[in-house]
Amino acid sequence: MTRQQQRIQIIQACLEQQQQLAATAKQEMESAQQQSNDYGANVDRYDSYRTKMMRARDMYAKQLSNANAGIRVLQELINLPPFEKAEHGAIVITDKQKFFLSIGAGKFLVPHRSAESIPQQTFFAISAQTPIYMALKGKQPGDTLTFNGVTQTIVEIL
Repeated sequence: MTRQQQRIQIIQACLEQQQQLAATAKQEMESAQQQSNDYGANVDRYDSYRTKMMRARDMYAKQLSNANAGIRVLQELINLPPFEKAEHGAIVITDKQKFFLSIGAGKFLVPHRSAESIPQQTFFAISAQTPIYMALKGKQPGDTLTFNGVTQTIVEIL
């Protein structure tokens, strides 16, 4: 598998996770709206159940908006070629962890699409606002960094 194919596979796994988050948020938002509608007319102006459902709907709408924004960023990054140093859009593989410098999506799994019985790989999608991102930024393969008392060596950047 080429570096570009590896990169695309990793980004697609993160993209699939974001799409699942968006679908779940949309479903929950619609459910909260439906529950509010099914409740009927306001009993009084201090109707706490309806207020609770509207707050839930708004919370899920914000989650949906954030997931959709993440999807747009990932779709832009999928077309970029592999990187030579750690910067926004790069996939950084150290001797201890694997990072995708993109959006704050957290932990995601990348399945192996080959016939080999190698387990899934764990990656961490981190945003530019995180301290680990700042520690990685500008580094190249062979460079080391120490973060939270753990020293890591960058093995590869995609």
